[in-house]
Amino acid sequence: MTEQSTYTISEGARKSRNANFDKMIREFFPFIGLVVIFIVFATLTEGRIMKPAAAKLILSQVYVPMIAASGVFLIMTAGGLDFSQGSILGIVSIVISWLSFQSIPLAIIAGILSGAAIGAFNGLFHVRFKIPSFIVTICSMFLFRGFCAYFTTNAPIAASQSITKLNIDSLKNIIMVSVLAILFFVFQYTGLGIQLKAIGAGEKAARFSGIRTDRVKFLIFVLAGAITGFAAFLNVIKVGSITATAGNQLETQILISLVLGGLPISGGSKVRFSNIIIGTLIYSILNNGLVMLRYDTAIQQLIKGAIFLAVVALTIDRKAIKVIK
Repeated sequence: MTEQSTYTISEGARKSRNANFDKMIREFFPFIGLVVIFIVFATLTEGRIMKPAAAKLILSQVYVPMIAASGVFLIMTAGGLDFSQGSILGIVSIVISWLSFQSIPLAIIAGILSGAAIGAFNGLFHVRFKIPSFIVTICSMFLFRGFCAYFTTNAPIAASQSITKLNIDSLKNIIMVSVLAILFFVFQYTGLGIQLKAIGAGEKAARFSGIRTDRVKFLIFVLAGAITGFAAFLNVIKVGSITATAGNQLETQILISLVLGGLPISGGSKVRFSNIIIGTLIYSILNNGLVMLRYDTAIQQLIKGAIFLAVVALTIDRKAIKVIK
């Protein structure tokens, strides 16, 4: 073996080690970020964020966004975006509140079906008319936000007392864990996860490999809407009455949470289910920590934006980035 070939092999081995190290850092970066954020705010708040009351508050704020984020997670895995989740939550919360006086099971089923119908509306325009997902969902966000404002013009829409009595932490924990467990099984152990990752990595290649990409994308929009419809049930339990601002900013919170959790904006094979849990916890800790430090709203938005940009700059895969579908 010549000296040149030996050098080539050693250089290749070094590059391989560096690539594996970079991959490992990217894999653990979200979890490291969660630990760092928690330590920073535990120090700045002098341990107040570690107290049981603060932990309970943080947990109470993750039920709805974590469940809703799980639906958006599927869409982003396929390389799309969904900005309509907040308006879906608002509309479905109104439906559930209305029907809660008749029957709670009926209200839940109607909420899930209403969310699925709006998801189908988004999916149809995206798949049938080839409109990029972020444009379709931004338009539907304004459309259904208008409906929310119309239905709540005169007064907030109250839910029945029987449904607000379900505002029990143990029940909400069981519901959240059950939804995440079912979705994890479907994503990890059925063909859906593989198909979504393939579409995110390259839709044309996925189509040539036999995946019915349009049908899969339509179904995940329906599924995402249905999941948010179920999240609206927890929202009604928590707030008891619905105003025009119901679900306001939820879509932004979900997007930021998923990116903070390490989910690639372009989707694909590097998506991990843990992105949902870690990202939502990071956002909630960050949000509550800033409130505890008594920063005004403008400063909080500035800090959140700076952190979000920093995370995107550090974690984005520039070789794989492409136009969002």
